Amino acid sequence: MSNTQAMQPQQPDHTALAPDVRVVSREQFGQARVLVVGDVMLDRYWFGDVNRISPEAPVPVVHVQRQEDRLGGAANVARNAAALGAQAGLLCVVGHDEPGERIVALLGESHVHAHLERDPALPTTIKLRVLSRQQQLLRVDFENTPAHEALLAGLARFDALLPTHDVILMSDYAKGGLTHVTQMISKARAAGKAVLVDPKGDDWERYRGASVITPNRAELREVVGNWKSEEDLLARVTKLRTDLQIDALLLTRSEEGMTLFSGDGVLHTPTVAREVYDVSGAGDTVIATLSVALGAGLSLQEGVALANRAAGIVVGKLGTATVDYDELFQ
Repeated sequence: MSNTQAMQPQQPDHTALAPDVRVVSREQFGQARVLVVGDVMLDRYWFGDVNRISPEAPVPVVHVQRQEDRLGGAANVARNAAALGAQAGLLCVVGHDEPGERIVALLGESHVHAHLERDPALPTTIKLRVLSRQQQLLRVDFENTPAHEALLAGLARFDALLPTHDVILMSDYAKGGLTHVTQMISKARAAGKAVLVDPKGDDWERYRGASVITPNRAELREVVGNWKSEEDLLARVTKLRTDLQIDALLLTRSEEGMTLFSGDGVLHTPTVAREVYDVSGAGDTVIATLSVALGAGLSLQEGVALANRAAGIVVGKLGTATVDYDELFQ
């Protein structure tokens, strides 16, 4: 592969697979064993109507008529992997509270194998969104950092789970659940496992040695700064990968598709989104699909093509959503 290889732009199409996307059997996807480690949260949605303004302040009054709970953060990543038919496990810390119990129930419904450490002093992270007529009016966050003892117990459980999984996926939402991520990556790579990281923040030294890291544009800029051209971007990413010993970097670029930087060169895949409705959770779908593909024995390039297709489907849905096997290979 040349140092810069770009695919020709294509018309978005969900009715046929792109030439570089081959159909993978359910059985092959079902053999993938993916362990997701990271920060979990409950995405809670309140839906209602707005017919008046509050007399107390110039704000809309929402008459809530329906509530919906969805798995968020690392839990949504695991749910995406399970929706594709993979054997998905989730290692995380949650509280002994109603949101924590709701996460446990939703994981069971999503066929995710839950490996949870319970911290009685931790309020489980909630992102509460208030919507009216499919428009988000407000988001309220409830969150705190897990106790040191719960994180150490999670590290010990990670050691026990490592031999029974093929791919390790680190989903970092900067809530404290990945305090020991550097040790986990080192142990997983020593065991011959592929390690994928969805990063957060400007300290990527903690992800040293990862197989693949999957930032979006804003996350990458926070680390390497603004780039002036594609050549400048390549130089900055190459230095970053070399310094941190990261095998590959997959940059998700929203409407511009995604670009894979690896030892084989640069591969750009244009977006296949037909209609963008909600981009929340799209990064979860990308890294989950890529992990399942690698766990099923596909190449990194084949996995990127499938991940790009999955992202194009999930952005047409409201909120944190998944793409199942039939949708991916319709």
